[in-house]
Amino acid sequence: MPAKGKHRRPKSSPLTRRLVAAATGGAALALPVIGATTAQAAPNVAPAVTAKAGAVTYAVVAGDSLSSIAREHGVSGGWKKLYEDNRKAVGADPSLIRPGLTLTIGAKAAVVRTATAPERADRSAERKAAPVAAKAATYPDNLDGWIREALDVMARHGIPGSYEGIHRNIMRESSGNPFAINNWDINAVNGTPSKGLLQVIAPTFEAYHVPGTSTDPYDPVANITAACNYAADRYGSIDNVNGPY
Repeated sequence: MPAKGKHRRPKSSPLTRRLVAAATGGAALALPVIGATTAQAAPNVAPAVTAKAGAVTYAVVAGDSLSSIAREHGVSGGWKKLYEDNRKAVGADPSLIRPGLTLTIGAKAAVVRTATAPERADRSAERKAAPVAAKAATYPDNLDGWIREALDVMARHGIPGSYEGIHRNIMRESSGNPFAINNWDINAVNGTPSKGLLQVIAPTFEAYHVPGTSTDPYDPVANITAACNYAADRYGSIDNVNGPY
């Protein structure tokens, strides 16, 4: 016969009470049900939640589990999503989280590495040292393009002249035909006919040829720049030429 007396109800642990509550309240979560553990009794401290852009950070307290945290914060995907986003912080066992661990909720946690001052300085120096490739100018293959390209060449060599001055003289000398040749004037009689857009004779073309341009007197840009170089030497500028020169 059992001894008479009052039986003391065994004191259940917080974990046991949580499991019972989960079982009576509905479907129980399979994983992870083991709460945050500590070597000694932890004080009842309110969890720290810090807001971030697009996410919050949560400091684990005693009794927490990934399941309870995910449920409390409405994490889409539950504890598995929370664990996936914080795998590096939690470690290999999702059922074992310790008080003080910081979890990121709402965005995947990432380890951010800040560049050191020497590294930043090195990258800054590299950016400054890297040459900026200049976009090569393109010109249409017509009278307008030839004049514009010639003007750019002339500018690099300090040869004066304007679009209007060049165009006016070209129309008088060759009507814009780069292959024009004069076979009837005194120069032609002397064996050096005037050629090209600005009707330049061979000795003049060779004497006033601009470096970097073609050596062909029929080349439009080479012809224009050589003629303008000659006109600058003799008349101050091609703009001052208003007749045969």
